[in-house]
Amino acid sequence: MEQPAGGADGTGGAAEAGAEPSETFDRPLPEGVRRKVVALVSDAFGGLTVAELPSQLRQYARFTPVRRAKFGGTAMAAALETDPLFRRRVGERFAESQPELAAAVNNGSAPGAADPVDVAAAAYVLRPPGWVKLVTAAGEEAERAQAERGDEEARRELERLRGELAAAKTLTRTETERLREELTAARREGEALHRKLRSALSDVKRGEAALRKAAAETEAARAEAAAQVSSAESETRRVKARLSEAESAVEAGRRAAREGRSVEDMRLRLLLDTLLESAQGLRRELALPPASGRPADTVEAVEPGRMSPKDVAARALSSTDPALLDQLLALPQTHLLVDGYNVTKTGYPTMPLEKQRLRLLGGLSLLAAQSGAEVTCVFDGAELAAPVLLAPPRGVRVLFSKPGVTADELIRQLVRAEPDGRPVVVVSTDREVADGVAAAGARPVASALLLKRLSRS
Repeated sequence: MEQPAGGADGTGGAAEAGAEPSETFDRPLPEGVRRKVVALVSDAFGGLTVAELPSQLRQYARFTPVRRAKFGGTAMAAALETDPLFRRRVGERFAESQPELAAAVNNGSAPGAADPVDVAAAAYVLRPPGWVKLVTAAGEEAERAQAERGDEEARRELERLRGELAAAKTLTRTETERLREELTAARREGEALHRKLRSALSDVKRGEAALRKAAAETEAARAEAAAQVSSAESETRRVKARLSEAESAVEAGRRAAREGRSVEDMRLRLLLDTLLESAQGLRRELALPPASGRPADTVEAVEPGRMSPKDVAARALSSTDPALLDQLLALPQTHLLVDGYNVTKTGYPTMPLEKQRLRLLGGLSLLAAQSGAEVTCVFDGAELAAPVLLAPPRGVRVLFSKPGVTADELIRQLVRAEPDGRPVVVVSTDREVADGVAAAGARPVASALLLKRLSRS
């Protein structure tokens, strides 16, 4: 509150039945005095009705004194400065709560044992003759007291720092002695390590001598092995000569066998029987089933009596006839994809989303049980304020799109995931969804068609 202490017209509140002399306070209030003044105004709220409060302060009437001073302090200070009637009412409540201090201030004096801040705040609110001098004197006294407290705190802080410095010096001396002892121990350990190193070097030298001796022995062994290899090569050559003679004898025997073939036929038959029995044993061991597939089964075509979604679409049924959906679901391995909110907001848009989902899923469960088709219902996850706790009904897969992905895109992903040739039916009135799934090979149908079909169940 750094405004002049006079009223809105600078007369010091002459509107208060002529009770205040024309005095002004031409300096900012000390911060401690300002907080005390705001606290006095906040406490006075309890004795005033809402009608007695200035209009800008009525919003704080139900606050506690602490919250009122915290959030409405500036507004209360301004009202106290500019509204003489409000200031007089606050002064009356203060006089009722602290009559002795109020009487002393109104007489132009201050109790000796009173806090200078309390005296200054009381003089500012009551504004007796000479209140400016009283506020000034009390404010200066409060500032002196605060300065003395600051000096005392500074002295205590200095003493504390001196104590910490002495403790730090003692700790430094102790740490220095400890480090010196550790350095001495490290030096002794270093000397012991030097001795161990010299001993290890001696061991290395002895090992190198042993290694040279082993290398010489290895060289001698290599020379002996080379001699043995030379002898073995000579023996190999002799064996090869004998093998050549044996091969000649075998070739002569083969020629004799080709002439008779009785012995050779017997050996070939024995070898063939061995192979056949081995193959049969391997089949029994692996438990291989007989081959059921045939290459012709891999060629895609329409078998007699089976219809594709395009065949169903070409039949003479109206696009709004529920029988069309029954024919589509009667196709083998049909997958029904439902744009959930598109259907519910078409059929029952006034219901809450949760009841929309439950009603649609109940109908789809009956449809899945009647048709035997695979049914997937997709909802837009962007509509959710929190995760949905939902137990999907039997026969219906329930999916919510992830953040950043729409239900339309999720439906297109599900269509693209299906293999070519499988009947896929997509229920949505959204033209963009219908065109996209149709381009991917699926059959789009309107939401109204599914609603008609569910109403028959």
